[in-house]
Amino acid sequence: MGSKTKTTEAPALRRELKARHLTMIAIGGSIGTGLFVASGATISQAGPGGALFSYILIGLMVYFLMTSLGELAAYMPVSGSFATYGQNYVEEGFGFALGWNYWYNWAVTIAVDLVAAQLVMGWWFPDTPGWIWSALFLCVIFLLNYISVRGFGEAEYWFSLIKVATVIIFIIVGVAMIIGIFKGVEPVGWSNWTTGDAPFAGGFAAMIGVAMIVGFSFQGVSCTPRPLPPRRL
Repeated sequence: MGSKTKTTEAPALRRELKARHLTMIAIGGSIGTGLFVASGATISQAGPGGALFSYILIGLMVYFLMTSLGELAAYMPVSGSFATYGQNYVEEGFGFALGWNYWYNWAVTIAVDLVAAQLVMGWWFPDTPGWIWSALFLCVIFLLNYISVRGFGEAEYWFSLIKVATVIIFIIVGVAMIIGIFKGVEPVGWSNWTTGDAPFAGGFAAMIGVAMIVGFSFQGVSCTPRPLPPRRL
């Protein structure tokens, strides 16, 4: 009789996300709820120039953050979150604080997304109570996180594709309205940059103030964890 050997390998997460999943998750994850819901508020408070400055400022900050995180993820792919890097390279207390702060961030963000979904659907269906839409989308979020990793990746891929296509359509329609392609509609041109206190309404304080709102516009396990993160970045 042959001797039986016991393996002591630690259980690991199933890495079933493909390159296309990571690509669309990275692109779609950089487009947050604030781009669709709160972008008008940033322009109203800081003017078009101030809003543009805030988007550039936060965009640069997110870019440097994600490139640094991507290098860490490619160098040390782990099954845990980025809090592991803080624990390994700083101290355990720092990693502990990162983990709980990140959990709190998403606890608040999910609530904000549910309210945003309620507001958007309420425009189309004004007679339906708002809490029904919040409950419905909360169930959808739960189910998407409950299914397999591959199923989650596919859902993220197609939802992100819809989001990106919507942004592209918005840009095309916006440019068409600015230059006056649509018949019967007066071209907007640069009028929004010269009306009232534009382009920098409220001054520097307003630009910094709307940076918190702009942050919501930048909200979102691989088979080959080392080469893929740099490509996605």
